Amino acid sequence: MTGTAAPSDAEWRRSEGVPSLEEPFLKKYLHGREALIAQEKKHRSDHAFREVLSPMAREASGIVRQIRDEELRTVWTKDSDSGVPVQTTDIFPGMMFYQAKERMEKTKLWNIVKKMPKGALLHCHFEAMVDIDWILDQLFAYGGIHIQASRSLHNEQIRTKSQFQLAWRKSTVNSNTSIWSESYTPDELIPIDVAADTFPAGGRQGFRAWIRSRASITHDESIMHHEGGNEIWRKFISCFDVLRTCLCYEPIWKKSIKHVLGMLADDGVQYVDFRAVFRNAYFREGSETPEPNNFRRIEAMEEAIDEFMDSEKGKNFWGARLIWTDIRILPTNLIIEGMKECIAIKQKHPDLIAGYDLVGQEDTGRPLVDFLPELFWFKKAAAEAGVELPFFFHAGETLGDGDKIDQNLFDAILLGTRRIGHGFSLYKHPLLVDMVKDKKILVESCPISNEVLRLTHSVMSHPLPALLSRGVPVALCNDDPGIFGHEVSGITYDFWQALQGWENLGLEGMGSLAENSVRWASFDDFSTAEWQKELKDGAFGEGERAMRMKEWAHQWEEYCAWIVKEYGQEYGAMQGL
Repeated sequence: MTGTAAPSDAEWRRSEGVPSLEEPFLKKYLHGREALIAQEKKHRSDHAFREVLSPMAREASGIVRQIRDEELRTVWTKDSDSGVPVQTTDIFPGMMFYQAKERMEKTKLWNIVKKMPKGALLHCHFEAMVDIDWILDQLFAYGGIHIQASRSLHNEQIRTKSQFQLAWRKSTVNSNTSIWSESYTPDELIPIDVAADTFPAGGRQGFRAWIRSRASITHDESIMHHEGGNEIWRKFISCFDVLRTCLCYEPIWKKSIKHVLGMLADDGVQYVDFRAVFRNAYFREGSETPEPNNFRRIEAMEEAIDEFMDSEKGKNFWGARLIWTDIRILPTNLIIEGMKECIAIKQKHPDLIAGYDLVGQEDTGRPLVDFLPELFWFKKAAAEAGVELPFFFHAGETLGDGDKIDQNLFDAILLGTRRIGHGFSLYKHPLLVDMVKDKKILVESCPISNEVLRLTHSVMSHPLPALLSRGVPVALCNDDPGIFGHEVSGITYDFWQALQGWENLGLEGMGSLAENSVRWASFDDFSTAEWQKELKDGAFGEGERAMRMKEWAHQWEEYCAWIVKEYGQEYGAMQGL
């Protein structure tokens, strides 16, 4: 038949005797269905936060839902007219970070998330916080920076894999050889300007591109998931080797700290717990001799933090502390030496050092159970030294299920960790989920990091929603933004990915995650008993945590008011506000 409209669903139902949705028994079914969904949501970790939302925050949340829905239809589709090229056969919500980055930065949702007060950043590795192009600018700006390698870097294959390091000298070292020549003498110092200008594949610009490729995970590397986790981790670890040596000179070290803090402040972050490994050479300003220990490096970090907080940009910043970290693949003697230094530096800089962690690829490193003698010795030695050094362990950053690496979660909890770094495999352990909730242990989740390091293909398949639905406290973190190509040190990318990817989250859920970050930040030292009391039922007394929680809550309301003012006229009307 032509020119005749097809029957509607309602007409088909009537013609076939199918009951209408208006039938009482179907209405009863739908009512029960809605009640079941509502009952499940009461178990979510953000339920309490949602229950006390102000009218302004509820209005802002509704507006953000409208904008998200609109962009799902208009931006995240292959028919989008945004003009942003994406190397894929399709455009869809929850695309891989590297595939979606340019497109997401042009959305309304990006502008909204960027402005959000994000509270505290609880999981990041300082060496990987600074954009490599900025570091290169500093290396060229400061005189006396030299490069050396244990072998000639005369062809591309060698340059891709071989290690090199930087050192500082008062005056330029004259050399008759090139680090790019087969006649190069191993470990000979070459001025970085000379090395850059004579780089065989494009001169200085080629040199910068080479360093960038050695210090970050490229677009192609990030999406080659078929190569598996070990391959990307080899590249990931090599990036740290490059970045640490770039931060070897004290003026650059201090300037980098202030630069990172400034970028965090610009992104709505007001406090940060850094992690960092200190096992490379460090040169005090004006000295050609590497420091014999890390005391001056830590002192310089504390100076840089104080200088930033005294600056105009840092006047509203709450502070920064350091979780001392060591590498889990190291032999016992080096681990113990590092623990001793951690305790000694904690005694000298009690306000800076917040705790202790072991880092590195869990799948190929020693599991926590192997460190039990050292860890118990460390706690005893810290107590005898009169310092509080709680654990903030990486655990569960694995695809394993019940193997010795996955079991790091058991040891982290039994050893009293206050937060769990990543906790990717935690959702597989219902008993541990209950213990984490009971002991008020926060999970420091890093969705983009987990994607790039091949634990998940995209934010859409990330297990974090499973933890949120079970009531596990979580904060979003960025882990290693400099290596992952964020170009800035903030956490907007991770928040945006979560908001765009997970239907159940919404602005309300993002607010809950940010509030968690403030609640679990290590502003002060507490004994285990004091820490549990501090977190119990959100009763913070009159200390700094209580003050920061109130301050963040005020910022949140101002932020929600801004959303309503900026977008309410258009999107508020759409939802009947």
